[in-house]
Amino acid sequence: MDYTLLLAGQLRRQYLLPPEGRSLLDVPGGNLLYAASGARLWDERVSLLARVGENYPHEWLKVFQQKGMDSTGVKIVPEDLDLRTFMVYSDAQNFQRTNPVSHFVRLGLPFPKGLLGYQPPHAEQDSRAHANPDSPRLPDIPAEYFFAKAVHLAPLDIVTHSQLAPAFRHGGVGIVTLDPGPGYMNANFLNDLRSLLQGITAFLPSEEEIRSLFWGRTNDLWEMAETLGSFGCENIVIKRGGRGQYVYESATNKKWEIPGYPSRLVDPTGSGDAFCGGFLSGYAATLDPLQAAMRGNISASFSIEGSGAFFLLDSMPGLAEARVSSLAGLVRQV
Repeated sequence: MDYTLLLAGQLRRQYLLPPEGRSLLDVPGGNLLYAASGARLWDERVSLLARVGENYPHEWLKVFQQKGMDSTGVKIVPEDLDLRTFMVYSDAQNFQRTNPVSHFVRLGLPFPKGLLGYQPPHAEQDSRAHANPDSPRLPDIPAEYFFAKAVHLAPLDIVTHSQLAPAFRHGGVGIVTLDPGPGYMNANFLNDLRSLLQGITAFLPSEEEIRSLFWGRTNDLWEMAETLGSFGCENIVIKRGGRGQYVYESATNKKWEIPGYPSRLVDPTGSGDAFCGGFLSGYAATLDPLQAAMRGNISASFSIEGSGAFFLLDSMPGLAEARVSSLAGLVRQV
């Protein structure tokens, strides 16, 4: 099969009222698609690993194929799964997931029938015993996926991450990157990460997530990165939104600060996932965490300029490479 990069994560039926522009109602979404598009920006062919129910629009899988995303690894389970997600922005940075009826009324928009009965996700701590129903399982993985050049695990529960990461490493995949799930990024799970991060190529938390993980221990982001690196992870990349990224290479103790590329912010939805896809592409191509992070930075810069998981795929040819060249002169080694 003609692919190099594999990405595992969540597919969603997205209902989005973005900061600017038209609403997106029942369109393909989820962290997996934003990450895959972040990789596809660099002309990589990618494969998807995810779980959906019978009620997921099957025609969307054909759309993924047309976008250069192999959907062989999207498992359709014989039941209905509620994969709806709702987001409304009050401004360019702040959003809510609750009370969709009131927001549609406030904005003078007709309420979509597809959101009837919608219940927002609960911000619960992960279980150490049970995976989420829509998380991909080991038996779901097509055998040929273990020949991928590199794998990215988008945010999922800790049980799934703890199963998939070693399975791919032991299966022969040399590059495995991991964006943590919010359900385990708190101080109660810090010791769990000692085993989870062993042999991981890059750990890619947001600043908010890593601060939550080290709550009450330290406020120094570089100290947090060094601690996680000591767990056996090769690179720690802290995503800081519009302020860019901190990159820490464990073997050399090198630290870099990358500023955010100055894009026009239209919609930040999925930009952190797009970063991870770009990072995976960059690391697979160069084995250099700084080059990879710059590529991720630029994937995110395109993602925020519009709405929807596929928006950044319409960028002008050559522009991504030009942005990387421009960004390179702004990187600061700490």
